[in-house]
Amino acid sequence: MSSWFPMLTVLSMFYYICLRRRARLASRGDMINSRRAIETNSRALPMCVEASQHAKEVLDFSSHYGSENSMSYTMWNLAGAPNVYPSSGDFTQTAVFRMYGTWWDHCVSSPPPFKRTSPTFFSRDFVELAFEEQVYPTAVHILETYHPGSVVKILACSANPYSQTAPTEVRWETIWSGEPTCVTSPQARQFTPCIKEIDFPTNLLRLETNGTLLDYYTELDAVELHGVKEKPMLSLKTGKIDMNDLDDDDDDDDEYEGKDGCGIDCLSNQFSSSSLREWTNNGYFDKLPYELIQLIISHLALPDLCRLAQTCKLLYQHCCDPLQYTQLSLQPYWATLSDASLEYLLPRCTLVQWLNLSWTGNRGFISTSGFSRLLKVCGLELVRLELACGHFLNEACLEVIAEMCPNLQELNLSSCDKLPPQAFSHISKLCGLKRLVLYRTKIEQTALLSILNFCLEIQHLNLGSCVLIEDYDLIASVIGAKCKKLRSLDLWRCKNITEKGLGELAAGCPLLEEIDLGWCPMLHSGTGCFTNLARKLTGLRKLFLTANRSVCDSDIEELAANCPHLQYLDILGTRMVSPAALRKLLECCKELILLDVSFCSQIDSRVVQEFTSRFPNVSIKKSFTQ
Repeated sequence: MSSWFPMLTVLSMFYYICLRRRARLASRGDMINSRRAIETNSRALPMCVEASQHAKEVLDFSSHYGSENSMSYTMWNLAGAPNVYPSSGDFTQTAVFRMYGTWWDHCVSSPPPFKRTSPTFFSRDFVELAFEEQVYPTAVHILETYHPGSVVKILACSANPYSQTAPTEVRWETIWSGEPTCVTSPQARQFTPCIKEIDFPTNLLRLETNGTLLDYYTELDAVELHGVKEKPMLSLKTGKIDMNDLDDDDDDDDEYEGKDGCGIDCLSNQFSSSSLREWTNNGYFDKLPYELIQLIISHLALPDLCRLAQTCKLLYQHCCDPLQYTQLSLQPYWATLSDASLEYLLPRCTLVQWLNLSWTGNRGFISTSGFSRLLKVCGLELVRLELACGHFLNEACLEVIAEMCPNLQELNLSSCDKLPPQAFSHISKLCGLKRLVLYRTKIEQTALLSILNFCLEIQHLNLGSCVLIEDYDLIASVIGAKCKKLRSLDLWRCKNITEKGLGELAAGCPLLEEIDLGWCPMLHSGTGCFTNLARKLTGLRKLFLTANRSVCDSDIEELAANCPHLQYLDILGTRMVSPAALRKLLECCKELILLDVSFCSQIDSRVVQEFTSRFPNVSIKKSFTQ
């Protein structure tokens, strides 16, 4: 009997291990068995009928090429059935974001990137779409009609935007993500990524895009959501299960990915000292200088810094050192960032100089009081504050910024279109401002005049698509009189600026290097305003005269003669510029990088081909329509 005992013991242990493994892999095994059942049709499960629907409404977006008062090239074109697809080309009935390519990042007006930004965060723009019915998504079709490849993430939200009752919890779940891609062909396509199954129904999707690898503006026509009303018992994607998923190591990988996915939402647990073990020996880290350890961990993204803080007390102290948070970008974690997250960050924010809260706090995630507490801690040191699309902002928030941030030099309120007009008057108290972005805001003329009169250090000013300004000639006149240090000015789609205002602007701001006058219909070449601009602003590097059909050869020749440092020129839509004038420009402006001649009737594909071969360093844009 005793001779059998060791063998029985071994068998018992083996049986116990098998039971544990079977319990751990039961759910995966069930999925594989179900897959086999479907493939053999021997045990078919009932399936819900799949429905499809186009977006009913566009709820929010970060930017668009179009005007606030029309439908051409606006995000609102994503609502409803497709208008263009399957046609390819440049159509006004599509949705177009404001930027493309990497050259925007090299402009004088573009601020430097934040350090320690998550390497997996690629998003530059977004649009949120509401659908009629809540469904469990099975597929998402994105109809791209020109220069596809910009979509990098698709998210689904648990909140129903059409519900009368406020949700107890708002969850955003990423159902697909990828890196920016460079699609060689500009032709239309239907983009249908393989999406992840989620455990809640949704009628709110968010597309995030990155057009840095694209050769021109991407155009989106429609988004179609497929799904079922009842929660599916079996994923439609089980046919793609990899047998390697049964490997034990994958369980650890999934756990790691889950921690990374929670992001900033788990700051309270990850930074909690109570979760640290009582280590008495920190190994070789005890022998390293404090500054060297600080340098090493400065290369970690924020979630990695949170995880490292759990390893030992020494690294916990390093990870909580305020010197690690002088530049703090919370934009990648917008989906989970809340008042509680900010509260746990407060002790580490005493030395923050750059703070990025763009896209955060919407749908009640951040309150006025939570934002105020944060600025009370870090406001004195703050010099740069990014708040693009921050719809939690109200007048009280801007008042807190003005009071708590006396040293602020850069403020970005791009697409904060829910801020009331009277709130902007508080910005005039920030006398040290050097960069101010008010794109797509409801700022009115009185508040803007007050800002210009008190903020005399401004170097970069963005007033694109500010539709409530009544008299842009007056604004331009004050800018010319007060903002002597101005280097870049964005007046994109400013409807009523004329040659009078432009003349005073050019005379008063000799340091201007960038000026965007795209879609300003009251400017006419016949008045001499563009030739005067070229003669006065000899340091111009970027000039957008988009959709101004009066631009002619004499304007181009003046630019060639007076602006040798010109790098970016957009004359889309002009009918009066000849190949000879452009040839002279290309020969004189040796630093030219980009030239947009789309819809220029005298510049055909043959001329573009000639210029491209002769001037290979210049990217010449010429869009088409099929």
